[in-house]
Amino acid sequence: MVDKKVILRNVKDWFAETIAANHIKNTLKLQHIKEFNVNPFLAVYIANFLTGNSDPKSIAKALIYPRALGTSITTSFGQNMQGFTSQVLGAFGSTTAGIDIEFIDQLDQQRKYCQLKAGPNTINKDDVETIAGHFSGVRNLARTNNLRIPREDMIVGIIYGEASELSSHYKRITTEYDYHVIVGRAFWHRLTGDADFYQDLISAVGEVAREANFAKELDEIVEKLAASQDIQRLAGR
Repeated sequence: MVDKKVILRNVKDWFAETIAANHIKNTLKLQHIKEFNVNPFLAVYIANFLTGNSDPKSIAKALIYPRALGTSITTSFGQNMQGFTSQVLGAFGSTTAGIDIEFIDQLDQQRKYCQLKAGPNTINKDDVETIAGHFSGVRNLARTNNLRIPREDMIVGIIYGEASELSSHYKRITTEYDYHVIVGRAFWHRLTGDADFYQDLISAVGEVAREANFAKELDEIVEKLAASQDIQRLAGR
């Protein structure tokens, strides 16, 4: 029996202790110009595009906001998937090489051997062959031990997104290697047996997010970067 309350509690702890904490740490670094590869041809343009002027504070915002609100948090989420696997889904952990978790599919009652990925665009071309190679290795090893693992029980589970958003690399896992890719709501439904669990998961993270008021500190970081000589020079001061 899957304890859905434990998963929800674990995901809130993981998000607060890992994603939010790392986000704050990485954002604090942005008060230093060395954290950026500044394109002087674009910095002033983007500042004007964002705020209507190119004073030092506007240039600082144009540099900081994309990193703090986009690149930094997105990268952190993907990089911490191993922690998500152990901390949130540790009860399903696998000792099989190349497999992140094993679970009984609550829809067909078959044991699934799953590689876990973050989102629908988080693998590259080389990852496809690596995933397929891991799956083939598991099935070959099982055969030598007189066990049979059907191809359909080797899956890639993606924790968020929609099937329509899957990249061409994920689609190749299905079209070329005939392994299933289960994404977002469908993955959590199979893991927990609850068709609404995906939304419950998003709501749980939302509870943590509502406590993430970093507005004052972010303004202070903007002011500190704006005061640097490099930004002052870009602004023509």
